[in-house]
Amino acid sequence: MLSIGMFAQIGQVTHRMLRHWDTSGLLTPAHVDPFSGYRSYDPSQLQRLHQIVALRDLGFGLEEISLSLAQGATAGKISELLLIRQAQVETEHQLAMQRLREVQRRLQLISKEKLMSRIEIIHKPLPAVRLAAGRFTVAEQPEIAGRIGPLFDKIAQSIQGQSLATPVAQYNGTEDGVEVIAGYATSAQSLAGVEIIELPAVPEAICGVHLGSMDTIHESWQAVHEEVLTRGLVPTGPCREVYVRAVSEDQADWVTELQQPVGTP
Repeated sequence: MLSIGMFAQIGQVTHRMLRHWDTSGLLTPAHVDPFSGYRSYDPSQLQRLHQIVALRDLGFGLEEISLSLAQGATAGKISELLLIRQAQVETEHQLAMQRLREVQRRLQLISKEKLMSRIEIIHKPLPAVRLAAGRFTVAEQPEIAGRIGPLFDKIAQSIQGQSLATPVAQYNGTEDGVEVIAGYATSAQSLAGVEIIELPAVPEAICGVHLGSMDTIHESWQAVHEEVLTRGLVPTGPCREVYVRAVSEDQADWVTELQQPVGTP
């Protein structure tokens, strides 16, 4: 005979679990001492123990396990049970994936709300700006990222010997896509090899400050445009980005002011 301790150790289950299975009639000890109540098991019961543990690990409940063992745990019967369990697990997996997607969506919303909550929105006029600049037009918005950096570099090289002022970019939607003007503020009337472009003064603009990488700047722009609508205003001209601080390679400490000219409908 095997003591309950040895039997539990072999089956990698707890004493409490064995007592529960005894109470439910799933696995009754071969002998129970009438005086101490101490349970003992016959070595032949190890097969039933292993069957119970295996079915339990597959996710079957005690009633299913009891019914299966009562009918004889043949290969055919186990296969039937496994096919049923497979369908259950697949359904559970689909539900879990739906919940996961919902959790991820809510986390993104919370993250966006936190981002927007730290954007200070102000209403102010914009002064005229003279830029030593260049321009290009792209068909799609994502194309801008690959072209605006090289354009700034080209302009910087063209005006070597002069101190570089704040970089500025203007974005204007056209029938052909998005026209981009990018350059450095300057007081010069002309510069060799560089176009001088005047950005006119704007009476009213809704402005916000984006902190960090350009990868998430669209979320800050969304906050600005939502504020435009909240105040009952409409965009009246090309938007601008003023790169107040744009030095580090990883963009972690970048500071960018977003400027959207506005007016009443």
